[in-house]
This record gives sequence, structure tokens and C-alpha cells, in this order.
Amino acid sequence: MHDGAPQFSVRMAETDEDLRAAQALRYEVFVRELGGSGDLVDHDAGLEQDQFDPYFDHMLVSDDTSGEVVGVYRLLRSDQAERLGRFYSEDEYDLTPLRQSGRKLLELGRSCLHADYRGGMAMFHLWNGLAAYVADHEIDVLFGVASFHGTDASSLRQPLSMLYANHLAPEDLRVKSKVYQSMDLLGADQIDRRTAMLETPALIKAYLRLGGFVGDGAYVDHEFNTTDVCLILDTARMNERQSRIYTRGTTTG
Repeated sequence: MHDGAPQFSVRMAETDEDLRAAQALRYEVFVRELGGSGDLVDHDAGLEQDQFDPYFDHMLVSDDTSGEVVGVYRLLRSDQAERLGRFYSEDEYDLTPLRQSGRKLLELGRSCLHADYRGGMAMFHLWNGLAAYVADHEIDVLFGVASFHGTDASSLRQPLSMLYANHLAPEDLRVKSKVYQSMDLLGADQIDRRTAMLETPALIKAYLRLGGFVGDGAYVDHEFNTTDVCLILDTARMNERQSRIYTRGTTTG
């Protein structure tokens, strides 16, 4: 680890070097650590990249002592999605309810922290940066896929059932998985909330604490070796207490 408490700074990627730093951290987490892959992943250079990167904003958290990028978030606003012609997660989810809402949308993805910085202040700085971005762009609804490790939904029956039973999005925000994997795998009396929460990744729990919802159905992503859920956060439903968040963080898809 590090001597003393590291100081952090948050910025948006502005140069090719910034983008490569984000892609290198994504490679460490999504490819080396979690076993993911993809058509444009550059194993020789150690970069996790795809055709969507040029359209997104990339938020970087750096350790000021080392200058190393230790956290990233990938962000796509409605106006950027119009230029791209789609949102990234439309491969997995029917986003019609969000698209028809007339509200300003922000898609979140590829969130990850360097392994040495999980459980500390780096995630707090990433969240603060995101909150500032949301305010600057007057975003109404945040959404994005978040991942459980592995592709066996039955082994995730506790957390998936808990999410479905307690955190299903209201109909006006309820996107639906295009390759539908039911999350309603256990009766209400069979859900052990403690087990379910222990098996839920930290980032998903963070969204739940902020008042987030999940869409209807999971999506099993064999290429990335994950089972994904779509998280939706209505900024109008957040309150000040919930938005002041310290969290342990890992990844979204």
C-alpha cells in the first residue's frame, strides 16, 4: 500500500495519453482480474478498449503522489448518444422507457478502481466527480449495467432475487433485458437479506443506498464472464443525505 493517506485529483480525459491510461486500468481490472475479453482488446499493449470509447467522456481519478490513474468512469450523455446513434447498453437492455421519458440521461459504465485503492477514499472522489458532472450537465436520470462475476445465474439467486423483490424500478423507468434472465429466482420467504447483500458487489450496493433501482431481468454476458443488471438512478428521488456517500467500490460493465 502507500505511506500516509494519498491525495487524489479528478479530471476528464482530454488527451490520447489520458484515454490510454483509462484503458490500461480497465485492462488490469476487466481482463486480467475478471477474465473479460472483447474484439478490440489490445493484449500486447494491455488496453481494454472498444469502438464506443471515442464518443464517451472518461473521468479519471489520480493518486497525486504517483500520478497514477487509479479510478475511471465512462460517461455518455443523451446528446452524445444521439451522435453515436445508440447507448452502449442497448445491446443488453430495451431502453424505451428511458428514451421516451423526455428527461436528460447519462449512461455510466466501465467503472473500476485499482485493486490497491478499493475500500478507501478513491471511490469517494470518483463519486464526487460524478456528482459534479451530473450537476454541470443537469442530468435527470443515470443508468448503466453493473456486473456480478460469473455467468451462472442460479449461483446468484440470493442477490438477484433480493434486487427484484426490493429494488425493481417503477414502470416509467423499468427497462427490460433483451436476452431475458429472470431475477425472480426465490420466493420472498427464501431470501436471506444478509447473504444477498454480502454477495452483491459494492458498486451495486452504493447505487441502492442512493435510491437506485434495477431493470427487469438480468443479462448473462459470456464475453465478459459476468451476469449484468441495469441500474437506474432518478436524481429527483435522491436526497442530500443519500448523495453524501463513502463506499467500497469495484466495477460496472
